[in-house]
Amino acid sequence: MQTGSAPRKLIPAGTVAENVAAVRARIEAAARRAGRPPEGVRVVAVSKGFGPEKIAEAVAAGITDIGENRLQEALPKVAWLKERGIKVTWHFVGHLQTNKVKGVLAHFDLIHSVDSVRLAQEISRRASWPVPVLLQVNVAAELAKGGFILEPVLPDRELFWAAWEVIRRLPNLDIRGLMTIAPQVDDPEKVRPVFRRLRELAERLGLPELSMGMTEDYEVAVEEGATMVRLGRAVFGERPAR
Repeated sequence: MQTGSAPRKLIPAGTVAENVAAVRARIEAAARRAGRPPEGVRVVAVSKGFGPEKIAEAVAAGITDIGENRLQEALPKVAWLKERGIKVTWHFVGHLQTNKVKGVLAHFDLIHSVDSVRLAQEISRRASWPVPVLLQVNVAAELAKGGFILEPVLPDRELFWAAWEVIRRLPNLDIRGLMTIAPQVDDPEKVRPVFRRLRELAERLGLPELSMGMTEDYEVAVEEGATMVRLGRAVFGERPAR
């Protein structure tokens, strides 16, 4: 399987509402191909690099789930929406440092990126309720990506099964499912085995949620069982240059 980076395809310019409609249509088609109901797939619109006004446009178009990668960028957006009575489900989808756990617990509803035993322990220690989390699995064992690995091919990374035996016993964690970030490739079909392997692992563990698939490959992810797709450019368009 090719695991190197590939050029990103440009997203045609459109309004957020038009983009959401196009995404919904593609998800419906992919779900139908897989013989599953499209209602079983949530779009997590990742608003990294975009202001709260764009989030409001997405909500007006029917989006209910918003993802953010960084706590500091998210906080003003959370406040802006709250002041205007705009309710969304907040998903933390980026790498989470242990010193940011307290802030994330205060503002986010689901953490997608629990990628170490230490982080899981810190969440459990800080929380006083069962925190909904997903465990991040580095299925392709890419050096540049975090997450638990399935085979001992990266000596400095934690093996999934050893971590699972610790994390599943921690109090104050509600392990809902698994998350992965697939390699960037020139053809989404090349990452189908990554998504399939994550689904098979979740099925083995009896976990219902699968956060997998991004703008480049979400249709294949839906065909392989994704219950959440994390879409930034597909919803909001190309990010503004900084």
